[in-house]
Amino acid sequence: GQRVMIYGASGAIGTAAVQLAKYYGAEVTAVAATRHMDLLRQLGADLVYDYTKEDYTAGGKEYDFVVDAVGKTTYFRCKRVLKKGGSYASTDLGPWWQNIWMSLWSALTRSRRVMIPVPESPETAVKFMRDRVEAGELRPVIDRRYPLEDIREAFRYVDTEQKVGVVVIQVSE
Repeated sequence: GQRVMIYGASGAIGTAAVQLAKYYGAEVTAVAATRHMDLLRQLGADLVYDYTKEDYTAGGKEYDFVVDAVGKTTYFRCKRVLKKGGSYASTDLGPWWQNIWMSLWSALTRSRRVMIPVPESPETAVKFMRDRVEAGELRPVIDRRYPLEDIREAFRYVDTEQKVGVVVIQVSE
């Protein structure tokens, strides 16, 4: 099993990433705020770091894969916890679009050191996720639900950066 660190593990992408890494047999370290520690353990995280109280890069562990699920850290910050040959993936472009440039460089040099994960086939990815949910291998974490007419309020809530998992917009009953 590989070691995986997921930064922003309590958000929409992070909660799924924790569960998928465990599904594939990885040892998972999750990084999030204090109030999310119990949830992350329930989702399968082996180790949790509270980024508000401790430096997640100072634990002495090295990882095969580091995922920034919220765009709040950088490859350069995480580089010291990556194993030789390890990879960093971000769901964000990074400061000054650094993740784009670094992922292009990684592709050109075939190092796979920095990646921006984009599924080759969105349809296949959605089917895979649906199958995992239906098999009970992936638990969607839903923070709140809003009717379509309250979409502005939903966006305001998401903008507070306090949500856990996803916010659902209900289009019809």
